[in-house]
Amino acid sequence: MSSRSFSLMGLWPVILRWRNLILLAVTLALVVSALVAWQMPNVYRSTAIFYPTNPESTDPDRIVEEGGRLALGGRAEDLDRIITIGQSQPVAAIIIKRYNLYEHYEAGKPGTEKADQAVLDEYNDNLSIVHSNRDAIELAFHDTDKVRAANIANTLVQVIDSINQRLTMENRGRIITLYRNRTMFLEKESAQVRDSLEDARQRYGIFGRLGLETESGYESRYLAKELAETETELRRAEGELAAGGGSAARVAGLRRAMRGLTQADGGNIINLENYVAGADLVTALYMRYESLQERLVEAQATYENARLAISSDISSIYVVQKAYPATREAKPIRPLIVLSAMFITFALSVIFITLLELYRNNLSLMKPKAVNRSEQVA
Repeated sequence: MSSRSFSLMGLWPVILRWRNLILLAVTLALVVSALVAWQMPNVYRSTAIFYPTNPESTDPDRIVEEGGRLALGGRAEDLDRIITIGQSQPVAAIIIKRYNLYEHYEAGKPGTEKADQAVLDEYNDNLSIVHSNRDAIELAFHDTDKVRAANIANTLVQVIDSINQRLTMENRGRIITLYRNRTMFLEKESAQVRDSLEDARQRYGIFGRLGLETESGYESRYLAKELAETETELRRAEGELAAGGGSAARVAGLRRAMRGLTQADGGNIINLENYVAGADLVTALYMRYESLQERLVEAQATYENARLAISSDISSIYVVQKAYPATREAKPIRPLIVLSAMFITFALSVIFITLLELYRNNLSLMKPKAVNRSEQVA
């Protein structure tokens, strides 16, 4: 028995026979879909477009020290990082709480598992953040309120920027602490060396800045001059005294003066013994003090720059277009809904009547066979 073949053209007579029923079904679909479509709330779409910047160019340390400029970052890892941040649950939690989306989406009471999941699913369905073909990030948000949609989109951009900055400045606080500790250590060391230097100067009577050409050998020149003059006067007085003239008191006074210039217990603050004993120590302490001062000034400048850097607010994204309230709804597309409903109803109607026709044909073919068998039995 050969099987019957069917073609699309063979459906036309079937459609004509059932045209009234099909027309009724399509008309009913038109009316119902139109009512449903026009009762659906308008949903508006607001879009923000921005580029991520290069994380190295937004490093505040580089901007402060090198005067760097912001550079756009079109690298795949930069784009993926921004998209990942935008789709993360912490960002969703911030937006949901700030705009009270539990109440807006009628998800239920916050804190329950069902309500939390419902509001999160609705939020994710309304959010779209993609990498465009021009290496930009397009962030769009849908909502029944056009102003709310624009505000949420712009807030999302700000939150993404804030979190992205936090990633690049994650360890900056620890660095600030290290800079502060280093500055405090150098201040303490510098104060200790300064006190030691003052004590050494008082003890050894060395007040000039040894090691500097302009003041080098202040005490040595003074001692050399005084020693030479005093010794000359002493020798002259001794000679006069030996010759039967002069004054013994003057000789004794000059000898005391020589003792004061040469010995520490002679009574002079500036004397040769202390100078020889303390010159190297004072020089070493002064050089140490100057070194610490230079390092302290550098550490203080670094610490201030670091404090300025961590307190700065440098955007890590470049916004090309902020989100604005939409002028017309993005969905639903009501004509498309009505046409789709009519087409689906027409297709289902054709399938139904075709199956019905096949069923009837099979029944009509089976009846003669049953009659023939009954006749043969008779």
